[in-house]
Amino acid sequence: MATRHPRHRPFRLGTAPGRALPIALAAVTVVALAPAASAAARPHYTPGAEGVGDAYFPLEGNGGYDARHYSLKLAYDPDYDQLDGTVTLTARATQDLSRFDLDLSGMDVARVKVNGKRASFTRKGQELVITPAKGLRENSRFTVEIAYGGVPQTIVGSPIVFGSPYGFLHTPDGAFVGGEPNGASTWFPVNDHPSDKATYDYTVTVPKGLTVVANGLPGGKRTGVTAFSRRAAKAPSDTFTWRENRPMASYLTTIDIGKWTVKEGRTPGGLNNYVAVDPTLLAAQPTAVDFFYDTTAQATDLWNDTFGAYPFETTGAIADDARYNDQPLGFSLETQSKPVYSAVRSTGTIAHELAHQWFGDAVSPQRWKDVWLNESFATWAQWWWAEKNGGRTVADQARLTYNARVYPDPAGNPFWSVKTADPQRDTMFNQRVYSGGGMALQFLREKIGDEKFFTLLRTWYKQHRYGNATSEQFVALSQQVSGQDLTAFWNAWIYSTTKPAI
Repeated sequence: MATRHPRHRPFRLGTAPGRALPIALAAVTVVALAPAASAAARPHYTPGAEGVGDAYFPLEGNGGYDARHYSLKLAYDPDYDQLDGTVTLTARATQDLSRFDLDLSGMDVARVKVNGKRASFTRKGQELVITPAKGLRENSRFTVEIAYGGVPQTIVGSPIVFGSPYGFLHTPDGAFVGGEPNGASTWFPVNDHPSDKATYDYTVTVPKGLTVVANGLPGGKRTGVTAFSRRAAKAPSDTFTWRENRPMASYLTTIDIGKWTVKEGRTPGGLNNYVAVDPTLLAAQPTAVDFFYDTTAQATDLWNDTFGAYPFETTGAIADDARYNDQPLGFSLETQSKPVYSAVRSTGTIAHELAHQWFGDAVSPQRWKDVWLNESFATWAQWWWAEKNGGRTVADQARLTYNARVYPDPAGNPFWSVKTADPQRDTMFNQRVYSGGGMALQFLREKIGDEKFFTLLRTWYKQHRYGNATSEQFVALSQQVSGQDLTAFWNAWIYSTTKPAI
């Protein structure tokens, strides 16, 4: 931010009665103003921070700019697991920038341009450090073009996502991408933190016979010939385009490549519905396409009526036979506008991932410690889905879950010892964040009543749609909507590691 200078006040010189003000001294006062005004207009360029300061992921995200749009032009060769292309970022400088970072793990960078001019760059761990030919003024819009390539590396051996491999997963016929929380930077340069949302478009070229499914709406297919490596001859290829026009956190991005059976249409409520299923899954479950399509339609319409108007241009599902070292993956993910599933999952899982389109995707956490605002809300919604479809009531489910948990924690199951609203990095997807927070929401509902509870959820979504929010903001809104002092309630349920009484 430019420094503000106080207004200059007239300087009064004490004089004896009848004596005139010296003219020369007055002239000096006027001349002294010129250098101050010039200094105020001169920018002071400084580097952007190499992280946004998230306590769980200190180097994720970057400071000094606001990402507005990413354009990914990529080619993928599944025979060699090779991804090559160019990413163009449009951003706004939030300070006078001398240099800035993007997150990129692995991959090789060939060239960087800023505003069309070659820029120097270095690599420092996951940081791609870019120095433009000239400084970037605060509030100016600029573009960054990065030509890069390599084999995206799957994240393995991490306790963060239930111990399951995640990020960019290479499949026999293509790729399956599920990037929460920090997997996006394994396959493209990005400001990889949910606090900096942007819109996206994708242009992805693959060998003929394969199809690309991604976030948002399809833009069509173009047939051509492509050399997928310097040594390879040109071969028939297809290029697919997709565009996500609503702001999206980087961990929600996906490009899924392979052979798909696709069903398109509209939900009974009139929303676009796009479902793609790996034909391999159909061998065991021939009705899988209709199952995903119908369940997705039913759940999306229910949440549309419960939480507020669906935030994106399409709903859907991407179901792959996704494995790592021939072992099935154990997760699904709420990638924006159409979740990804690594196998055929239950209706409850589909309802859970679609509830995330409201809680997690449209309203995203400002900090990763706030991830319960995603998972607890989707868990409560999954319980509500079960009740609506003839299963156990949410009230009964909450008490069943509560009574199944003992304190102190059994070995290897640190449930109550995890703080819901600050679960720590390696236990950020612990069940306390899911069903523990789901219980908290249900007991809040019983405390303030249905009318105010559903008003709270709808107001929360409406106030923060396409943005980010914190636990403190939700707590404050709950007190405002309910008209109650809920300090003790929230302290017990989301800020404490002691089992609360009910």
